[in-house]
Amino acid sequence: MLRPDHLFPHDLTNSHHQDLAQNVEELMHHGPSRQFSDLVRTTSRLSTTSMLQGAKVEDMTQAQLCTALKTDADSGLSEEKAAARLLKDGPNQLTQEPRLGLFMLFLLQLTSFIIILLIIAAIASIVVNATNEGKRDEILSYTTGMAIFVLVILNAGIAAYTEHQAGNALDALAKLSQPEVSVLRSGERLSVPTVDVVRGDIVLLETGDVVPADLRLIEASDVKVDEKALTGEPDDVSKNTKIKEQTKLTPENMVFSGCPVASGKCKGVVVATGMDTRIGEIAKMMANEDTKTSGGLCDCLPASAENKTPLQENVESLGARIGILAIVICAVVFVIGLLIGTKDPEYPENPSWIYMILIAVTLAVAAIPEGIPLCVTISLAIGCQEMVKENVQVRKIAAVETLGSASVICSDKTGTLTEGKMTMTKMWSGNVEYYLTGQGFDPTKGQIMRANAVLPPGATSNGDLGVRTTLLAALLCSDTELFEAEDPTTGERAWQYRGNSSEAPIVVAARKAGLPKDASQAYRRLVNIPFSSARKMMLTVSDVRGRQVLCDGGMALPPNCQAFTVCKGAPNWIIQSCSSILREDGSVAPLSEGEKQQINNSVVDAYSDQALRVLAVAVGCIQQPPFELENEDIPVDQKFEALRSGLTLVGMVASLDPDREGVQESVIAARSAGIRVVMITGDYLKTAIAIARRVDILQPQDDVGESAVDCNSLRPNGDDYLPDERIDDMTARVRVFARAKPADKLEIVKSLQRQGLVCAMTGDGVNDAPALNEARIGVAMGLQGTEVAKGASEMILTDDNFTSIVRAVEKGRAIYAGIQKFVAFIMSVHIAEVIQIFWCVVTSMPLMRTPLQILFLILVTDLPPSIALGMEPGERNILEQPPRPKDEPIVLNWMWVSILLNGFVLSAVIIGVYIISLQHYVGVVFLKDILRLKEEAGDSQDEIDALLARARTVAFISLVFCENVRAYICRSFSEPVWVDLCTNPVMQKAVLMAQAAMLCAVLIPFFSDEILGLDGLHIGWWGWTFSLVGPVATTILCELCKLLTKCQMRRYQERLKRKEGYYLEGSEDEITSSDSTDSDLAQG
Repeated sequence: MLRPDHLFPHDLTNSHHQDLAQNVEELMHHGPSRQFSDLVRTTSRLSTTSMLQGAKVEDMTQAQLCTALKTDADSGLSEEKAAARLLKDGPNQLTQEPRLGLFMLFLLQLTSFIIILLIIAAIASIVVNATNEGKRDEILSYTTGMAIFVLVILNAGIAAYTEHQAGNALDALAKLSQPEVSVLRSGERLSVPTVDVVRGDIVLLETGDVVPADLRLIEASDVKVDEKALTGEPDDVSKNTKIKEQTKLTPENMVFSGCPVASGKCKGVVVATGMDTRIGEIAKMMANEDTKTSGGLCDCLPASAENKTPLQENVESLGARIGILAIVICAVVFVIGLLIGTKDPEYPENPSWIYMILIAVTLAVAAIPEGIPLCVTISLAIGCQEMVKENVQVRKIAAVETLGSASVICSDKTGTLTEGKMTMTKMWSGNVEYYLTGQGFDPTKGQIMRANAVLPPGATSNGDLGVRTTLLAALLCSDTELFEAEDPTTGERAWQYRGNSSEAPIVVAARKAGLPKDASQAYRRLVNIPFSSARKMMLTVSDVRGRQVLCDGGMALPPNCQAFTVCKGAPNWIIQSCSSILREDGSVAPLSEGEKQQINNSVVDAYSDQALRVLAVAVGCIQQPPFELENEDIPVDQKFEALRSGLTLVGMVASLDPDREGVQESVIAARSAGIRVVMITGDYLKTAIAIARRVDILQPQDDVGESAVDCNSLRPNGDDYLPDERIDDMTARVRVFARAKPADKLEIVKSLQRQGLVCAMTGDGVNDAPALNEARIGVAMGLQGTEVAKGASEMILTDDNFTSIVRAVEKGRAIYAGIQKFVAFIMSVHIAEVIQIFWCVVTSMPLMRTPLQILFLILVTDLPPSIALGMEPGERNILEQPPRPKDEPIVLNWMWVSILLNGFVLSAVIIGVYIISLQHYVGVVFLKDILRLKEEAGDSQDEIDALLARARTVAFISLVFCENVRAYICRSFSEPVWVDLCTNPVMQKAVLMAQAAMLCAVLIPFFSDEILGLDGLHIGWWGWTFSLVGPVATTILCELCKLLTKCQMRRYQERLKRKEGYYLEGSEDEITSSDSTDSDLAQG
């Protein structure tokens, strides 16, 4: 859910206006997620209270507004007044919700069931030794209890630190350097940081600036603002200073924070900043949703469940069940030990119940998988860091595991599947077609070439008359400029544009054709009539007095031509305004109705079918102006009607938003992974279909009528959506949704997830936040996305590239698979430990190892390989496997079979090694015989204990060898150990660390014998050699067990494919899913 500490301060907008109420009420009416319902209703109420002195700010005159805000439109605030308001109102940024401190996070870790059991075991160990007269005064007798406490502190500390560091990373986002803005202070124009803007400030904005706060305009010159982030509408919105009845989505005399100025200049007075803005109000209400959680343990600690991922909760639940089972086993073993009178071989005079309590502690330590939560936390944290290499920043750690179950990716088109950089690829002039090479905004790369013509090597068509005339004319009718600047995201210099996105390809193409950078500045503009939705074109008039030709290599101008008219806009509207056409040789010929129709059919429609955005360019020469061209008293519409008649069609330019590199391959890879890719775009259906075919979302054999729809089909009766059943039927088969509104996205996501699918949804605007929040995996755009979208998402694409999503899914699957592997590895270790201790008790053998030795094994020699398993690279066919069901447990039934088999194999091998070692060193095996030997030894009992320690040491060393071998075996549930044996360098390091730790444990004096009770210095060559029998036997037997596991795994995956309806071969890749997943399938 969106939280205020996830938002940048400069992305602020006002929530006090009626337009927001209309917008969010629409979302509520169309069924947004429940957590947004209160937001919508509350915002509706707030929208009617945006007033100053009893009047709405958009309805107040300039004088009333300035009086209410105690500012001056010409000089602004004084520095003193601005400082006072900043102190009173606070900075122009969203306030951050306090995060839990490191100490509180540490305390929360101590409340888990596993940790509580370990604490009880530690206390029991210390109390029993304190009441034992033989051990009470020996400080080393308390090492087990102290070691368990160290383990608890270490586990809780690492988990708390990892979670705290994740929060610090989010804080770092909010501390990025803020942009500056121009304001009037005491009559002087100053640049101040955005965070220092206050109510009443007079802000000056130009093309390319981002609105720093909510402004009421008091001056405006041809201003257009990109409000897509707020309204979802792709077209720039014209703004002015007029006060009139509210009819549009946003007031025409107001601009809102975070919206870029697409063109023009304006001056405005700040009416709202910080948390009083539109996004600020949204952030407050959504933050309130976050705080509506119950307290933690006895309401003394905050609730920690919201900080845990489903996987972590799954693992904790697994650990709790095992912990309960451990208690039962401890009780059973305690009773059995009492009944058979088991004695401590070191202190046989002590009561049996004291020794059995120590054995129960040993069993508890052996049974409780204390290393699993720690490994999961570390693996997920490392996974988040690894995602950064795939251009994915994970905001919520749960996304790492959820990615592995993604079954549908709903993607925007512009900037995600495509570059988001309109590039001119074709143009037409004088009945000649041209194509342009190069991509993006770099004018130094690419040429203009004639289509269907063979040119000499190195030759281009840059100098053709039609090319130069069309591009210069279009340039004269543009307000966009091209420049080279440092890219803030990469630090490299890159070509960028300032102005209108549809004009950027024209400027780039003109530079490719060799026109100078300042070509348009040589023609003084006399008239400028901007594009509007009613006129469908832009018109300019430039001074060309004294010129015989438009430019070098361009069309000739008639004698006494004083002004040059250019119209640029929608082809059908432009062509209808033309009476003549420019021919290839430079002559001008009449344009008949039949030729107009032919151009529309053969050029305009052909380009549109290829998803090209077409603009027509027409010109006119004015020898005797019908009025004074620069007279601003003449109405714009009157000028427009007089100047746009009798034009000459000179050409058309066609631009394309090119596919991102690798998108088609990623779509195909996603399909083979059982993931359906759905395009949801605001573009027209014909354009959406063309692009979907290019990137292979729509395949050649697909029926376009069934697979691509206009979103009006979801709401054929206006704003009322179809019943859920009909929408579900539609979303189950459709892969392209065109002309989509933000509310449509939300309905599509809800429908897909009603069908049991795990949906990843991309978005970049404020209005995308409900859909991002509703989706199991919200994916925000890092470059073009608003901070509201980022705050509502689970992950952010730092490069806005669709291919990064597919790579992240692959990485997420690999991370989850790695976690499954080390969980299986650790669980089999604990099962083996329990079996070994239980065997020793019920067969009256001396205990194989102490609690401290078990802790050392699990945390020092087993933990590094476990973490390495979590970092295991994904198997080669990981994207050929179907997505895992969202309710699939971490350990499947067939995994339990593997775990139990491995546990039994390990137990049998080590018990065999221990029995033979006892026979070799001590000469006897059973406890009663050892006690008899000690009685016979008299004062030499310590020698018997030393021999017993050597037998335990051989079993200990053999177990470490076995576990290190099993770490390699567990890298795959099905593939032999030698497949890709050394592809994980972390594993090699982990095994070396484990071996080094083992050597320290058995060879370092005092630490080895006095603390751990081991004696590696005296086991001789026989002990070291015989310990190698364990890993050899384990490798053979575990590899044989894999044959059964492989068969079970294959059957499970086949059932999963049949259940989910994935056909990884051929064209039948539609997803069909029942409302629920069968329990046997979920369990494997």
